Amino acid sequence: MKTLPKNWIAEGLIDFEYKKYQLLAYLQETDQQFDAAKLYPVLGELIEHHRLLDDLKKGKSEMKSLFPKAISSIDVQNAKIHYQPREKEGELMQEIANITEYALPLFSQQIHKGKEIYQHVESQVKFEPVGIMPIYTQEGFILVSKENRADIHAYQYQSNLLQLAGEKFRSVSMWLVGVFQKTIVNTLERIKLQLIREVKELPNPATWRVHSAQDFPMEETLIPISKRLLLQHVAK
Repeated sequence: MKTLPKNWIAEGLIDFEYKKYQLLAYLQETDQQFDAAKLYPVLGELIEHHRLLDDLKKGKSEMKSLFPKAISSIDVQNAKIHYQPREKEGELMQEIANITEYALPLFSQQIHKGKEIYQHVESQVKFEPVGIMPIYTQEGFILVSKENRADIHAYQYQSNLLQLAGEKFRSVSMWLVGVFQKTIVNTLERIKLQLIREVKELPNPATWRVHSAQDFPMEETLIPISKRLLLQHVAK
């Protein structure tokens, strides 16, 4: 997928029509991803682009407030003094402002579309424990399956606490440890026992199942949603 550079608004030719073309081409690419129910990394990129532009817009407003001002008029009736900047913004800053104002609602609209798809996918996904759940759930296995598919993708996971800027955040990492075929005999519980035999450092692992009622993309959709659901349960 064609991506949009993080600093796209200030890179290259700063021209409204050119930036509009660049933005719309990127949003068309994100539409194609969403039409295929592929949520990541595109949804995260859209949110980050919106955040950066919103910060730019707010920073620009703060910058304008620092410019020297002159009295433009006095409203005697309402006892107010109206000011105007003594220095006009340059054409470059104005062009960036125009691009920002144009782009922000488009990013918001696309983020909303992505979140709607996310909610639909999440409504089609069942998250449940496999077997007896131990007290310690910070690491273990997660089995990802789809309706009408025999493949069971088995992942090992580990959850950690990160400290950034004085605040603690919980993260989770997942890596594939095997792909199994579910049959009448080879149940989820048997797959769990096989994993325990193969991964000896986890003698009594927490094991979860993520089952999708629809055939959503694995890497771009089901795995990120599995991580989010896992974090919700591990945090408890």
